[in-house]
Amino acid sequence: MSLEIVPVWKQVTPELSSGLISMWARNSALPDPTKAAERAQQAVAVGRDTETGALWGVGTAVLGIVPSFGQPTYLYRQFFDVGARGLKQTVPFLQTIRRTLEAYNASLPKPESVGVMIELQNDDVAKSYQDMYEEEVHAHFIGWSPRGKQLRVMYFKDAKIMLAADAVPRQRPGGAPPQA
Repeated sequence: MSLEIVPVWKQVTPELSSGLISMWARNSALPDPTKAAERAQQAVAVGRDTETGALWGVGTAVLGIVPSFGQPTYLYRQFFDVGARGLKQTVPFLQTIRRTLEAYNASLPKPESVGVMIELQNDDVAKSYQDMYEEEVHAHFIGWSPRGKQLRVMYFKDAKIMLAADAVPRQRPGGAPPQA
């Protein structure tokens, strides 16, 4: 398998969307085609096998504000096909995602985000990240999610506080109330 990571932010074609929907369905990750189609439009980068063209991974993001953090960030999700797990692509993917979203954010007339937020849902990955700041991916530990998972932020260069405390919404993205 020859692997490449390709930025696709704001450039998802119908063919790419179809390929992502198939990959998620094949892995029983997002079996609902409507939700999968919506998520496909959030793709920031995809992993491809350069020999076959097959998709092996995707990173998706949506702009949101987690109330306990209080600043707009790109809320990031990453998924690898079962056959691509364990190939040490997590860090290269995160680096590509951060660079892609940082460049996009910098190109806007007014930045919309301070960085990329990740929730480390894989316990094995989380065990290897115990420092408050992880140099390799420029990720700061900021606390725990409502599910008890590590939350980390990769701040963009020159990021500034964007929202005052009284401007922060009190609900999680998607309308779900914060969990205690």
